[in-house]
Amino acid sequence: MILIIGYLIVLGSTLGGFILAGGKVGLLFPISEYIIIIGISIGLMVIASPVSLLKNIVKKIKVAFRNQAVPTSDYTDLLKLLYELFSKARRGGLIAIEDDIMAPKDSPILSKYPSFINDHERLEFLTNSLKPVIDGRLKPEQLGGLLHGDFEAKEEDAVQPIHILNLVGDSLPGIGIVAAVMGIINTMAAIAMGPEKVGQKVASALVGTFLGVLGAYGFINPLAARIKLNNVYELQYYAVIMKGVLGFTGGMAPVMAVEAARRAIDPAFQPTSEAVEEMVKSIGTSAN
Repeated sequence: MILIIGYLIVLGSTLGGFILAGGKVGLLFPISEYIIIIGISIGLMVIASPVSLLKNIVKKIKVAFRNQAVPTSDYTDLLKLLYELFSKARRGGLIAIEDDIMAPKDSPILSKYPSFINDHERLEFLTNSLKPVIDGRLKPEQLGGLLHGDFEAKEEDAVQPIHILNLVGDSLPGIGIVAAVMGIINTMAAIAMGPEKVGQKVASALVGTFLGVLGAYGFINPLAARIKLNNVYELQYYAVIMKGVLGFTGGMAPVMAVEAARRAIDPAFQPTSEAVEEMVKSIGTSAN
């Protein structure tokens, strides 16, 4: 929603200033210029991106239009989930949570938290983090390198859509010039039609340059910056999982492992340690 408000401010100030200067809004909508600029921009993305990346770009754009990439409630649910899971493992050993990790959809613990269980990437990150330790393929002290490698891979994957959007944003002024030059070519072909007709065609051609610059600095580049910020919040979610798992498998008590995980959350969304203590007490009471 906040992104839409920002776009409306950009459009409102641009059109408002143009109208106040005596401009006619209809002059800003030559269809041919829009077809050229939008078409080349989409083609540029298709050329530069495999299908999987194009899908990821669409997904990131959808998330950017939400108020918050990761709702605060998702972090709270994750901390509760980790505490319940670690407490069960503390009582019966890691083997006690084998069924929860190997068949997470059937887990009475994981299934309590839809924000986690319904997100394939989140679910996969947690289960893949614990499986090697549960089945004995890795010692707990060896897990850190594996998880940091997985986390770095997610960082690299998250940044690819930003590179493509920055490419489009940086190219848009040039694409606008291409549209303007094509408009000038049409203008020169119609020069015998008289000054009025030529003036209209020149105005349409200049709209191409205007659209390229406005599209780059008013829309695409800010969108890429918003996605970059959202990536930080999304990666923090995985950092919470990683900190919690490493803390618990490294010997921390469940409550301290959850506390280590809590500290990986951005201060703007981070629950207080007192709130986590109350959460832990409520879970313990309901379990009893």
